[in-house]
Amino acid sequence: MSAEITLNQPLVKNIWNGGRSPFKISWGKLMMWYFLVGDSFSFATFLITYGALRFSYDAWPNPNHVFNAFPYMEGVDLPLMFVSLMTFILIMSSVTMVLAVHYGNHEKNKNKVALWLFFTIIGGAAFLACQAWEWTHLIHHGMTLHSIPEHFYGDHQPTYPSAAFGWLFFTITGFHGFHVLTGVVINIIIFLKVIQGYYDKRGSYEMIEKIGLYWHFVDLVWVFVFMAFYLL
Repeated sequence: MSAEITLNQPLVKNIWNGGRSPFKISWGKLMMWYFLVGDSFSFATFLITYGALRFSYDAWPNPNHVFNAFPYMEGVDLPLMFVSLMTFILIMSSVTMVLAVHYGNHEKNKNKVALWLFFTIIGGAAFLACQAWEWTHLIHHGMTLHSIPEHFYGDHQPTYPSAAFGWLFFTITGFHGFHVLTGVVINIIIFLKVIQGYYDKRGSYEMIEKIGLYWHFVDLVWVFVFMAFYLL
């Protein structure tokens, strides 16, 4: 017996052809995951290039000599202390983002979401300020895209100095810094919408979760950048 087709039956519009998400997540979160996977290939390409060049030279700048300064403590040798502070700030901003997502998804508490988003923005801005100081300090001491000061090599002076470390450092940390800056700007926009009650009117704080995914990705990438430049 053939099924009858009612011509005037209303069509149900849905972005999924089957009527529901096959991944059990919203379209927005799925697209964010696609973006993050694609963006991870960009960072992977940079870091693989760094690794290939790092082990192609007989000598490489010593992180303990390159990153041994601390603001307002000129002349004091504090290897990796400043970048450790930068890393701590970024990790703590990830914690505050987790709290913003929690209070948005589970409690829909506008005030608490705004509070923890504000701290996330402060953390991101502080990290960028630290990175700006680090860049300024290194450039002031002679590190550019094309040259590396000899004292950065420590006891292992190279036969043929390479500028690879300089352009790799500024390119990769700059690319990551651009992601942090983008995240801060988006967080500010979302923060303003939160305090205006925009997501309360929509009945959903999913946007906080989506930007949270991006922010955690940026923090995770920094771990690999940190290991490549500051520890190896």
